[in-house]
Amino acid sequence: MIASQPGEIMPNQWVRPFKRVAVLGAGTMGSQIAAHCANAGLQVILLDMKANEGPPNATVERLFKNARKMRPSPFFSDAAASRIQLGNFDDDFPRIASCDWVIEVVVERMDIKRSIMARIEEHASDDAVVSTNTSGLPIAEIAEGRSSGFRRRFLGTHFFNPPRYLKLLELIPTSDTDPEVLRRVASFGRVHLGKGIVVAKDRPYFIGNRIGIYGMLSAIREFVDGRYTIEEVDALTGPLVGRPRSATFRTADVVGLDVMQHVIDNLRQAVPDDESVEAFDTPAILRSLVENGALGAKTRAGFYKKEGGTIKSIDPATGQYRAPGDMDLDVSKIKSHGDLGDRLRALYDDDGRAGAFFRRTTHDLLAYAARRIPEVADSPGDVDRAIKWGFGWEAGPFEIWDMIGVQRVAEDMTRADVDVADWVSAMVDSGRDSFYAGDNDARTVYVPGIDAAVVEPSPGDELALGSILLDEQRTLWSNEDVTLVDIGDGVAMLEFHSKANTLGSTVIAGINEAISRVESDANLRGLVIGNDGQNF
Repeated sequence: MIASQPGEIMPNQWVRPFKRVAVLGAGTMGSQIAAHCANAGLQVILLDMKANEGPPNATVERLFKNARKMRPSPFFSDAAASRIQLGNFDDDFPRIASCDWVIEVVVERMDIKRSIMARIEEHASDDAVVSTNTSGLPIAEIAEGRSSGFRRRFLGTHFFNPPRYLKLLELIPTSDTDPEVLRRVASFGRVHLGKGIVVAKDRPYFIGNRIGIYGMLSAIREFVDGRYTIEEVDALTGPLVGRPRSATFRTADVVGLDVMQHVIDNLRQAVPDDESVEAFDTPAILRSLVENGALGAKTRAGFYKKEGGTIKSIDPATGQYRAPGDMDLDVSKIKSHGDLGDRLRALYDDDGRAGAFFRRTTHDLLAYAARRIPEVADSPGDVDRAIKWGFGWEAGPFEIWDMIGVQRVAEDMTRADVDVADWVSAMVDSGRDSFYAGDNDARTVYVPGIDAAVVEPSPGDELALGSILLDEQRTLWSNEDVTLVDIGDGVAMLEFHSKANTLGSTVIAGINEAISRVESDANLRGLVIGNDGQNF
C-alpha cells in the first residue's frame, strides 16, 4: 500500500470507535495524550509508577497536576479532565482489561517498552488495539516476543507535542499489523481526535522529525558558522516563508534544548548509513547551553533570555546574552507580497544576504527530503503533510519546490554541488515540471516508485470548500463579509471572508440573515458555518 493514499486507510464508511482507553505513562506526552483522548469523550485510565513514598498514586497524581497547570492547557474543559482515572502500574494494571485501546507512553528505552508490552498482553482484552508512542524507536522490535495475535493489533503512534494543538499523528504499522486495525486508528484519530494522519514507514524518527529536525539544524548552522545572528535566522525562517512565528530558535526553546539534544543525539546514532549523517552532529552551543542548565522556555533561558524588558540572545563567542543589534536584512519588499509563492520566489531571487540564506538552506532541505524517498515515505505528499502538520508550515518541501520551479531549483542545486536525488533528475529529464498537478479538489502527486502521478484522495466525509465557493450558482446570498452557499443535501454554509475572520457587525448581521433564510426555505434543512481560513 502506498501511504500517500489516505482514502485507502480512511474510507467513507463506519469504523467502530473507541470508548475507553488506557494510557501507560503519565509524563509530559502521556498526560497530554490522555487529556486529548478525554477531550474527545473517551473514558481514560492513566497509569504510572507506584510511588516509593507516600500514597501509592502520589507519582501519577503529581504528574497529572502538572498537566492541569500547563499553558496552553491540554484540556478542553474541567469536564474533560474529570474523565481521567488515575492509578499505578503495581496495583491497577489489570484495569486495562476494560479498555479497547491501550497506548504505551513510557520512557524511550527498548527494554522497558518490551517489558510493558509483555504485561499488556497478559492483562489486555484479546481484541484491544495496542500502540506504542515513540518518536524514533523501531516499532517492530518493540513487539518482538509477543504472540501473532498481539502483533496483528499492534502499531506505532507518534503524536506531536503538544498533542492537542499540533495536527500530525504519524501511524507506523508493522508487517504484522492488521489493515483493519490501522484503518480504525486512522479513522478515530482523524474524526474524533482531529488529527491529520500520515502513515509512516518504520524508519528512525519516521517522516516528520527525520526531515524537520534536519531542516532546523541546517538553519542553526548558519548561526553557528557565524554568517547570521539568531535574530536574523528567525526572521528568515518564520512567517516570511510560511512558518510559525517561533521560527527556528524560539521553537527550540519551546521544545526544550535538553529534549532537542536528546533527539539529535539519538538520530545521529540511529542513521549511521544516512549520507548526511554528520548534519546530525549536535551543535556545540546547544550542548553548552544544556550543560549550563539553560534549557529554553522552561528555565527562562535558552537561545533567548528575557532580561528586564529586553529579549536577548546567546553570544557563542562569550557565552553571555547580548541585546539584539540591527539586522542586515532588507526584506521589506518581499514582505509586501501577500501570496506565499510570490514571497518565496522573491526571496529566492534576492541578491542580498536574505536570498543567500534562503537559497542555501532551501537547497539543503529540499534535496535531503528528496533523498529520503523511498526510505521514509513513498510519496512527496506524505513528506509535505508530515512537515505541514507536525511543524506548522504553510507548504511542505515539495510544494515549496514547485512554487519556485522544479527544474530551476534542481539545476541550481547541481551548480551549488548539492546532491540531487536520482529520481528527481529522472523526473525532470522526462519533461515533468512539477511534483503536483491539478487543483485542491483533484490534485495529483508524482510517486517515483511507480513513475506516475496518483490522485491524492481526501476522505469522502470531508468537503473541500474551494470549488464550492467558486461556483457562483451555489451562492444563495452574500454581503461584503459573508457568503451563504448551497453545499448540497439540503444544507447551506455560511463562509466568513472578513479581514482575519473578525466578527464585526456585518458578519453578525450576516449570521442572522443566514438563519432567517434557512428557516424560511423548505429546501434547506440545516446551516453550517465553515471556512478554510487560518484564523477560523
